[in-house]
Amino acid sequence: MSQLSLFSADLTPPQLSDLGGLLAAHGQIAAGPDGFRLSILLADQWRAEALLRECRVRDVTAEVLAGADVPAAGHPLPDGPLPDGPLPDRQPPDAPPAPGQWPDGPSPSAGGDRIPAATVFRSQRTSVLADLAADWTRGAVKAVPVGLTLTPGFLRCWTIAAGQPAAVGFLLGLDPHAPDTYEPLAAVCAAAGLAGSLLGIRGGGPAVRIVGYRRCARLAEMIGTPPPEAPRGAFPALSH
Repeated sequence: MSQLSLFSADLTPPQLSDLGGLLAAHGQIAAGPDGFRLSILLADQWRAEALLRECRVRDVTAEVLAGADVPAAGHPLPDGPLPDGPLPDRQPPDAPPAPGQWPDGPSPSAGGDRIPAATVFRSQRTSVLADLAADWTRGAVKAVPVGLTLTPGFLRCWTIAAGQPAAVGFLLGLDPHAPDTYEPLAAVCAAAGLAGSLLGIRGGGPAVRIVGYRRCARLAEMIGTPPPEAPRGAFPALSH
């Protein structure tokens, strides 16, 4: 059996900054009168359940709103309660998004600005996320923090939010609406020994693609044990 590294998320203390992994993906963070809220749209229920655990160990209360009619990519997530299901006049898109990915344009549903039956993961509004918001925003635009280091916990949260296996290698999904984050995040990966190539939407991205046995083994080593909810093969794991 492979021995866990001291640089594994299983062995490193959780930090609030690790939740920036959701922002490296397609997550959002927004200010309100009662603090800051971190949110992300997810196509897989297992991702939401795993992220609940990641927030819980960092003392951040979060909730999952499944099967709700929510905005398409590029639109802010609603701040109040969501309806229990799709609106009656909305029809599901012809092809659902891939895990962790969302269309780079309006939904084909009626009205063109909603995605029915999606899963919203969001934290409660809290002041403890103030530093995370300050680090990841420049004005109203998402930006990679200067001097960001790819910690195991950060990488684990990023992988849960938007990681998926590919025909070749493993993809760490990026935000289709924050292209200025792509090169800085790829550079951060490279500095951590996870040098990868940037894929555009036509290539199955946007994403950083990690290829090669040694790099994929390092990725698996850093992110730690797959969440129990993850389907077999959905999460990188060390070979035994």
